[in-house]
Amino acid sequence: MQPATGDDIESRGAKRSRNNSYSSGSTYVIEETETQWTSWLVPMIVVANIAVFVVIMYINNCPKHQQVGPGGKCVARFLGRFSFEPLKENPLFGPSSSTLRKLGALDRTKVVYDHQGWRLISCIWLHAGVIHLVVNMLSLVFIGIRLEQQFGFVRIGILYLLSGFGGSVLSSLFIQNSTSVGASGALFGLLGAMLSELITNWTIYTNKAAALFTLLVVVAVNLALGILPRVDNFAHIGGFLTGFLLGFVLLPRPQFGWLERQNLPAGSQIKSKYKPYQYVLWLVSLVLLIAG
Repeated sequence: MQPATGDDIESRGAKRSRNNSYSSGSTYVIEETETQWTSWLVPMIVVANIAVFVVIMYINNCPKHQQVGPGGKCVARFLGRFSFEPLKENPLFGPSSSTLRKLGALDRTKVVYDHQGWRLISCIWLHAGVIHLVVNMLSLVFIGIRLEQQFGFVRIGILYLLSGFGGSVLSSLFIQNSTSVGASGALFGLLGAMLSELITNWTIYTNKAAALFTLLVVVAVNLALGILPRVDNFAHIGGFLTGFLLGFVLLPRPQFGWLERQNLPAGSQIKSKYKPYQYVLWLVSLVLLIAG
C-alpha cells in the first residue's frame, strides 16, 4: 500500500474509490484514483436541526400560553408541552412566532437597529414547523450527502454556512415586517453549488439530463414552500446565488486524466490540472463574491 500523500485536512476521512475508470451507475465519469469521502457532516447537521426543533417545541409549551376557545386549541394536545400552535397561527405544525423570535429567528429590526447580527446565522438552525423541517432535511440528505461524498466535509460545510448567511443577508434587506427561519437558504446554496458544479465539470457528466432534472425538482418543491408563513424566497434566492458562486470556487474537478498522469507516456501527459474555462469561472466568481 502507498502512504497517503494528500495535504487536504479532509484526507483523514477519505477512501479511495475502487471503481473502474468509467462507472455505469453514476452520472459522471470516475477515475480510478478519485477520492470518495465518508459523509458524516450532513447527517450531523440533520440530527442537530431535529434536536433544536425538539428544544423549541419544549420551550414553546403551547398549552401554557394558548387560550382555549373555538379554533384556538393547540394541535395534538396529547403531546403535552410539545403540542403545536393552532393552525390559524402556524399551518406548518410548529411553535409560535414569539418563540421563534426569542430563540433567534431572523428579524430585520433586531439585526439592523439592535445590532443582533448573530440572527443571520442562528435562524438557519430554526424551523417553522414539522412540515418545514421534514422537507428541508429530506432535501438536505438527498443533495448534501452526495456532495459531501464527492467533495469532503470542509468544502460542503463552508458552502452550507456561507450560503445560509448569504440567504439571511438578502432576506433582511427585503423582508422588513416579518420574521423568517429555516435552513432553506443553506440548502439552496448547496443546490446552487450543484448547478455550478454541473457547469464547471460539464465534460465529465455522462447523464446531464438526470442531474438537471434532480436539481429542478428539489428547487421547485422548496420554492413552493416559500409562500408559507415564516418561510421566504428571498433567503432561497440569496442562498442559491451565494452557493452558485462558491461552487465555481470550491468544487471544480481536475480534467479527466490528471489524477493518472504519472501512468501516462510523457508525450500524452496533461499539463494543466483544470481546463481554461474552469479558471475563468473560478476567477469571475471569486471577484463577484468579494465585491458582493
